[in-house]
Amino acid sequence: MRLIQLFHPQHGRRVAKVERSELIFIRPDYSSSYSLFEEIIEKESIPQEFIPKVLTDRTLNYEKVYENESSWKILPAFDHPGSPLFCMLSGTGLTHKASAENRQNMHKKIEKESLTDSMQMYLWGEEGGKPEAGSKKPGVQPEWFYKGNGTNLKACGEALEVPSYGDDGGEEPEVAGIYMISKEATPCRVGFAAANEFSDHVMEKKNYLYLAPSKLRTCSIGPELVIDSDFKDIRGRVAVTRNGEEIWEKKIRTGEQNMSHSLANLEYHHFKYAQHRIPGTVHIHFYGADAFSFGEGIALKDGDRISIQFEDFGKPLVNPIQINSKEEKPVTVRSF
Repeated sequence: MRLIQLFHPQHGRRVAKVERSELIFIRPDYSSSYSLFEEIIEKESIPQEFIPKVLTDRTLNYEKVYENESSWKILPAFDHPGSPLFCMLSGTGLTHKASAENRQNMHKKIEKESLTDSMQMYLWGEEGGKPEAGSKKPGVQPEWFYKGNGTNLKACGEALEVPSYGDDGGEEPEVAGIYMISKEATPCRVGFAAANEFSDHVMEKKNYLYLAPSKLRTCSIGPELVIDSDFKDIRGRVAVTRNGEEIWEKKIRTGEQNMSHSLANLEYHHFKYAQHRIPGTVHIHFYGADAFSFGEGIALKDGDRISIQFEDFGKPLVNPIQINSKEEKPVTVRSF
């Protein structure tokens, strides 16, 4: 089951169920996926039983919406409709071997140097990232990073920006976990979405301590929220198109079979913090990738288009790249 969020200049926000080439509207009193799942969680129902009961008989042609030939526009697959400040963006890195190897190459100073901290952290995951089911002891802690709040979240078709203070911008094709925190402070996974984590690899390459600011960039999810994926073995493809010509592509694999940590272990280490369990908040957590074009020497240019598609996740997530060429200027802080 997959859902999509839409916006119309006259009719506002709506939610629809994806049914092949059609979008079936959900009742307008559930104007966002957030409000829909708020009700599902409160009633202790499950989406597969609740959603069919709130479908209408109104439909849209999905292809026209996706190709921007409709007044309806695609929104991020999930967000906080009341305030983007209540939506937290974060991620877990070094969960895939190829990603760790890319980081190893970025961070090492000389060819014969021993393992970097990045590769060591990946190996810790290999050794202790998948505790046995029922184990009372958590697995090893993964790398974790912060990507900002919902103001950085973009929809399919929207541009991902390289800011004036940035050194570069590069795609990271991933699957994101989508979560809501219940009134009882319980994390609830509502589903997954295709994601482009997008970060500044040139800045990170200067020094690995620049990882934190390199992650504070726009990112995207969607176009569809996948409710019933099992996150075991997810396969897909990423491609970079320049001036209508595909200049790079890669097959990608994610999910627990292709990672050094179990999903349960990654979720534990994110939600163990009380400040990550504030009722009513949304968490969008990026779960890592095993390929990105920067690792193969591709520097994205203004106007390049990134396409990311995973099997059974619906239509591709596509975003153009927009490079801000204005001169960086200091921010003036007012004092009293």
